[in-house]
Amino acid sequence: MIHIEPQILEKVNAWLTPTFDTDTQNKIKELIASNPKQLKESFYKNLEFGTGGMRGAMGVGTNRMNKYTIGKNTQGLSNYLQQSFPNEQLRVAIAYDCRHNSKAFAKIVADVFSANNIKVYLFEDLRPTPELSFALKHLGCHCGIVLTASHNPPEYNGYKVYWQDGGQIVPPQDKNIIKEINTLDYSEINFSSKESLIQYIGEDIDEVFINASIKNGSFDTSDSARKNLSIVFTSLHGTSITIIPETLKRAGYANLHIVKEQEVPNGDFPTVDSPNPEEPAALKMALDLAEKVNGDIVVGTDPDSDRVG
Repeated sequence: MIHIEPQILEKVNAWLTPTFDTDTQNKIKELIASNPKQLKESFYKNLEFGTGGMRGAMGVGTNRMNKYTIGKNTQGLSNYLQQSFPNEQLRVAIAYDCRHNSKAFAKIVADVFSANNIKVYLFEDLRPTPELSFALKHLGCHCGIVLTASHNPPEYNGYKVYWQDGGQIVPPQDKNIIKEINTLDYSEINFSSKESLIQYIGEDIDEVFINASIKNGSFDTSDSARKNLSIVFTSLHGTSITIIPETLKRAGYANLHIVKEQEVPNGDFPTVDSPNPEEPAALKMALDLAEKVNGDIVVGTDPDSDRVG
């Protein structure tokens, strides 16, 4: 029998009130009956929001990524944006990766922002984090969100926050946002979406992003050395497959070989133990392909494509 502290039970009981939906309450009741250890882990602390955002395992409870923890963070961020930019029409951009629930979480975040009269640009499908950073500035947004847990295991998800300059939030912004989040109760989250404030974006931004990437390279796309360079690329089941191969081809890198077994986005990352391109094991299939095609360089990216190996 696992002893559960009174402060944890207090949180559990709060999540069994009508503030939380029936499905969430039923899952908590299942944990009470069958897995008190996991119940304790799910509620013993609040999922921390730190510099850059938050990440954690998905599930019910205050220490898990779910509708209510991301909703509370988004409500706090909405309040902070309104304080930081008074009398402005606030705008945010939202992207998400291939992980389980990323798309659903992104829509929840969009709903909370729009419910707070904030204009939302939501990518219609998964996109890499660097494209969110670019879109944020291109669209004149005040901040941006990416739903991703980077290269963490499949059971994780996360919430990265970007500011007007396209970079992740830094002190003292993080502390001020945390302070705002910590003043909120879950009952104060406004989930009442205003669909009229949500605009879906995709290929139009892709074109601008690709063109800007190539332009910034300042090179001759007809260069023969570029055409002959043998590149082996793997997205490790992540988002970069949506943009990197096309960008390389348009930039003149015609000799491109993609690891087909890792080409399709998949939140289970079935061919690797860890989708981290900094770990040699993650690039084994790409290295094997490079041996077969006489590759000059192997490139791999993590699920949200902000890490390269």
